[in-house]
Amino acid sequence: MSDRKVIQIGPFHPLLEEPVGFSLTVEGERVVAIEARMDYIHKGLERLAQERTYDMVPILLERICGICSVTHSVCFCNAVEDLLGVEIPPRAAYIRTILGELERLHSHLLWVGLAGHFIGYNTVFMWAWKYREPVCDAFEMLTGHRQNSALPMVGGVRRDLPEEYFPAVRRMLDELEGQTARLTAAVLDDPVLAARLKGVGVLSPAAALDFGVVGPTARASGLATDVRRDEPYAAYAELDWRVILRPEGDVFAKAVVRLLEIPESIGILRQCLDRMPAGPLNLGTLHVPRGEGIGRYEAPRGEDVHYVRSNGTNMPERLKVRAPSFVNIPSFKASCLGAPMADVMITLAACDPCYSCTERAMTLVDGRGAPIAAAPGLLAASRQRTFALARAFGRAPDLDLALD
Repeated sequence: MSDRKVIQIGPFHPLLEEPVGFSLTVEGERVVAIEARMDYIHKGLERLAQERTYDMVPILLERICGICSVTHSVCFCNAVEDLLGVEIPPRAAYIRTILGELERLHSHLLWVGLAGHFIGYNTVFMWAWKYREPVCDAFEMLTGHRQNSALPMVGGVRRDLPEEYFPAVRRMLDELEGQTARLTAAVLDDPVLAARLKGVGVLSPAAALDFGVVGPTARASGLATDVRRDEPYAAYAELDWRVILRPEGDVFAKAVVRLLEIPESIGILRQCLDRMPAGPLNLGTLHVPRGEGIGRYEAPRGEDVHYVRSNGTNMPERLKVRAPSFVNIPSFKASCLGAPMADVMITLAACDPCYSCTERAMTLVDGRGAPIAAAPGLLAASRQRTFALARAFGRAPDLDLALD
C-alpha cells in the first residue's frame, strides 16, 4: 500500500491573509507534487476599468493590491503613455520614482518580517516591521495616505510633493540605513538562519527561466532582470544604482537580495530628493486615440505588465493586468519538489506571493480527499525544525537576535 497522501492547505484559514489553495502530494515527509489553485478572489477590476475614464482608472487600480498600489497605477499610466507616445515632465518622473521606491522599502521590510515569523524568528518580524513604520509615515507625510496616494495620472502626477517635508524624509532614510544594516548583518551572520534557509527551496537558473520568474525571485537565481534598468521609466535612467544578484536560488538568497536592495532604494530616494527638477507636473488633458499600449513596471515582487486597448473614447476598451506573482507562484512546482513538509511554508513565502494581485489561491488531504493537515501544522513543523537547529548551535529556544 502506497504511503502517498494529498495534503490540502487553505483556502480559508486565519493564518492566510488571502484565500489560496495548494494541494501537496507527499510520500512520508517529502513533497512529490504540488498544485496551486488561485481563483478564489476575483474583484473584476479589469471589467470595472472599462466603465471608468482614463483619469479615474489609476485610482481604481490602486485597489488591486494592498502593498503595490503605486505599482499598478503607474504601470497603467505607462501603458497609456506608450499608446500615446508621450514622455511625462521630469518633475513628474522623479515624483513617481520616489513613490515607487518608498513602496519597495515598505514591501521588502514587510516580507523580511513575515519570513522571520514563518520560521519562528519573531524578533526579526518585530524589528523589520518597526523599521517599516517610518517608511509608511514618510509616504503619508508626502501624499496624505500611508498606502494609496492617488497621485499618478496619465501624463504625469496630480499633485506635487511638499518639499518642506524633504528634510524629514532624509532623516528617516539616514536612520533606516543604519537600522537595516544591523538587521542585515544579524540575519546574514546567524548560523541557525544559514543552516535553516541555505539549500532550502532551490530554484535553479534553468527552472527560473522555464517558469519565467521575475523580480527578486529571478535575481536570487542569478537572472539579471530588472525593468528599471532594462526598459527605464520614470527617472531611473538618470540615477545611479545597481541590480542585486545571487546565484544560489534558495530561500536564503531571496532574503539576501531583498535585504541588499533596501540600501539601493535608499540611495535612489536620496538622489531624487537632491535632484528634484522644477517644472510642470503633468501634460494636461489628453485625448487617447484608437490603439494599443504596453506598460512595464518593476514592482517589489518583479515585473508588472499592463495591456491597454483604446477605441477612441474616454474609457479603455480593454485592460489586462499580469502581476508578477502570476509567474512566480507556479515556480513552487520546482522549488518545493523533494522538500520536506517543514520547508514548504517558507518556500511558498520566499517569492512573496500576492494572491489578490493574481486573483487566484492552498490545501493537504488523504487519498480519500479528507483533510489531514492544515497551514498551522506546516507552520509548526517549520518552527520545530528551526528550534532543532538552534539547539544544535547551543542557542536559546526563543531564537532572539541581538540587533544592537
